[in-house]
Amino acid sequence: MTDAALIGPVAAPDLHVMTYNIRRRVPHLRPGNPDQWATRIQLVRRILAAEQPTLLCVQEALADQVAFVADALGPRYRWVGLGRNPSGRGERCPIFYDAGRLELTAWQQRALSATPEEIGSRTWGNLTRRVVVSSAFTDTATGTRLLTFNTHFDHLSRRSRLESATYIATLVRAAGAAEPDAAIVVGGDFNADVDSAVYRRLTAEGVLRDAWETAVDRLTPQWGTFPNYRRRRPGGKRIDLILVGHGVDVVSTGINAVRFDGRAASDHEPVQAVLRYGGRSAGVRTV
Repeated sequence: MTDAALIGPVAAPDLHVMTYNIRRRVPHLRPGNPDQWATRIQLVRRILAAEQPTLLCVQEALADQVAFVADALGPRYRWVGLGRNPSGRGERCPIFYDAGRLELTAWQQRALSATPEEIGSRTWGNLTRRVVVSSAFTDTATGTRLLTFNTHFDHLSRRSRLESATYIATLVRAAGAAEPDAAIVVGGDFNADVDSAVYRRLTAEGVLRDAWETAVDRLTPQWGTFPNYRRRRPGGKRIDLILVGHGVDVVSTGINAVRFDGRAASDHEPVQAVLRYGGRSAGVRTV
C-alpha cells in the first residue's frame, strides 16, 4: 500500500518538482543513530514511491544511493550527473526525470569554482568540492523547453556560497538569453537561509523567484528544511529551495516533513512544488 502523498503524480500541463538532500551514507555510526542509511533507506523509498515527481533534484547521493533512488522511482525514470571528484566519483547532485514526460536533449556538469570546466576544481575557499548539474528537456506533453539546474552550496565557506550564487545567476541569465521561451527551474541545498546575501544574489532583479514566496497555495507550514532528525519546527530556516524563472507559475508548494513512527528519512526535508508554464518550443542548445 502506498503512503499518502503531499502532492503525488500530476497530469500535464502541471509539473511536479522536488529537491531533496537525502544525506550521504556515513559509515561507523553507533547503533540507533538516526543518521544510519540502513534504517533510513526504506523511509526515503516510501517518500519517493508516494510522490513520483516529474523532476527530482537530489543532493549528497553516493553511487549506490543514486542507484537506489532510480529503483525507488521506477522504470520510467532516468538521471544525469557525475561524482564531484576529478575521477567522477564521490557525492553527486543528480537530476532524475520522468522520461515518459520529459525528453532529455542536453546536460552538463560544472564545478563551482573560478574554473568551472575543470572537473573537481575548487578555488573559492571551500575544502569540499561543489558542483552544479544542468539539463535541458523538451516537455513532450506541452512542447515547452525546460532548463534545470541542481546544486549544493558549501556548508562552511561564506565566500564560496556567495561566488556560487553569482555563478548560478550568471548561468541562468545566459540560459534565458539563449532560449527566452524556455522555463527555468533551479533546485538545491544552498546552506543559506532567505535572509542571507546568498539568497539575495540568487533572486536579484527577479531573474529567479522563490517558489515558496510566489506559490498560489502553500500545502504545509513553513517547516525548517534542515531539522537534522529533530522534531519539525514551524517557522524554521529554509535552506533548501526551488527557484523558478519568468513565465513559470507556482500552483502549489510544500515542505514535506513527513515522519514514520517518529523517524525522519533524512536530515533535510524534501521541498516540492507544482509548476505550470507555457510558451513555444525552442531549438536544442547546451545549457
